[in-house]
Amino acid sequence: MATATTAGAQDANPNSERRRILMRKNALWTERSSWDTHWRDIAEYQHPTLGRFTTDEVNKGKGGKRRSITDSTAVFAARTLSAGMMSGMTSPARPWFRLALPDEELMEAAPVREWLHKTTRLLLAIFGASNTYRALHSCYTELGLFGTWADIVLPNFDNVIHHHPLTVGSYALATDDNGKVNTVYRQLAMTVEQMVLRFGKDNVSNAVKNLYDKGTYDARVDVIHAIEPRRDRDHTKRDAMNMPWRSVYIEAGSENHDKFLSESGFKTFRALCPRWTVTEGDVYGDSPGAECAGDVRQLQHEQLRKGQGIDYQTNPPLQVPTAYKEAAKGRLPGGIMYVDVNSPTGGVRSAFEVNLNLQHLLEDIHDVRERIRSAYYADLFLMLANDTRSGVTATEIAERHEEKLLMLGPVLERLHNELLSPLIEMTMDDCEAAGILPEPPQQIQGMEIKVDFVSVLAQAQRAVAVNGMDRLFGFVGQAAGIAPELRHKVNWLKAADVYGDAYGVDPEILNPDEHVAQVMEQEAIQAAQAQTAAMAPGMASAAKDASQIDTDGMNRVMDMFSGYGAGQGGLGPGSAM
Repeated sequence: MATATTAGAQDANPNSERRRILMRKNALWTERSSWDTHWRDIAEYQHPTLGRFTTDEVNKGKGGKRRSITDSTAVFAARTLSAGMMSGMTSPARPWFRLALPDEELMEAAPVREWLHKTTRLLLAIFGASNTYRALHSCYTELGLFGTWADIVLPNFDNVIHHHPLTVGSYALATDDNGKVNTVYRQLAMTVEQMVLRFGKDNVSNAVKNLYDKGTYDARVDVIHAIEPRRDRDHTKRDAMNMPWRSVYIEAGSENHDKFLSESGFKTFRALCPRWTVTEGDVYGDSPGAECAGDVRQLQHEQLRKGQGIDYQTNPPLQVPTAYKEAAKGRLPGGIMYVDVNSPTGGVRSAFEVNLNLQHLLEDIHDVRERIRSAYYADLFLMLANDTRSGVTATEIAERHEEKLLMLGPVLERLHNELLSPLIEMTMDDCEAAGILPEPPQQIQGMEIKVDFVSVLAQAQRAVAVNGMDRLFGFVGQAAGIAPELRHKVNWLKAADVYGDAYGVDPEILNPDEHVAQVMEQEAIQAAQAQTAAMAPGMASAAKDASQIDTDGMNRVMDMFSGYGAGQGGLGPGSAM
């Protein structure tokens, strides 16, 4: 959670602290400089509107830079990648994560499940109301092109959070000993009016005050913003100046201004800095755009040569007599050239024969284009649209899709850890600070909450494991006809949970095992009662028959005794003792 901003310098010697920040900014920019040429090259040929390596590039049109692009294959491939990652990982149209607990048995409790479900829906609503999805689309674009992205996420009164996405070249990063980004320095250009409104007139330099007093509101001033660990904090205090992370704004060019524009503190690192892939020890990441940079330059060169070849054939250089100097101007389509055919140098002919075979060049252009699309995974995201074969089975499509998705597995894992999980955690912190987070049940208070990702791409990764379950179920179903006892080998209740989890099914749909056991017990009781009721008429008839048999036998016995008493003078009806 961010604390309230404290304007002005608070350190004993702010001027020395200001110099330290400027020195570190220069050191980080120097360390990053080896990447600048590389990034500029990618931006020039693949996305000229991105990248800002100097602050004076603000509000400067970059249309002229598109002249380097004669073939837009890389531009379209990068767009396909960003759209595919957006819809596949964080689609605004469907849930792409859910909150869970490490203790699966505890999650079966109704209050716990209800709280997790409500909190998940709250976070998704916040992401939809804020600029989160616009920022994430920018993220996937820059990650695909440059391999690194930075975004500062700050609390917002209206929307809980607000993203400030940065473009490559405007920031520099540093990492801790575990390779995790923990420092962001950025340089930005703010107008005089923006500075006074943001930081207050008392905290800006005299130069900015004078510009503001003169009404020069739109003049731009370079500002440095640093977010880094606070190394001199007092752990016993909880105020803004002793938070684990500090956020400092200073004017870059005011040597005589010894104040911070502002200083604030954060409990957590409030920047998202994902990388596509990272080599051990590097701060910045590699990218698909870097992998195909050579192919992109080759493609531009070949398209240029192809155009020149076509021009040579449709508009070849001519060998024209001097006398035809004026007449040659009319050789454009529809023009008229007056030529004296009787001249000893008569006729207009090509300076040299041009008969180029462009087929090999066209084939190579097609090959280079495919390599670029493959580098950007465009063949993966457009696989179904580009497959024009007939008779392809659904099983084949699913298997091909899953095989290609395995190539994205390491990237998805890194983005889950460096982008989406931190975003969800800091949003939950801001919800708690704003008092809008639902009250958790007593049994899970203080317990760690984990995030399960259920996006299309995340499910596709899990679905690879489900293929084995499908084969097992098919085998058991067939073999049970021969060995019926085999069906008891599978724990079908657990299998349903695993299957639903792999495909991101809402856990509310699946009943807990205890509920299933109760239902099965009730069904067994009802089945027994129904069987008893069905057998009752037969049992009653049998009892009646048995009763009739017993009564007839007893009557015969009584008749025997009655006759004996009457004939022998014994005790009988009416006899006296």
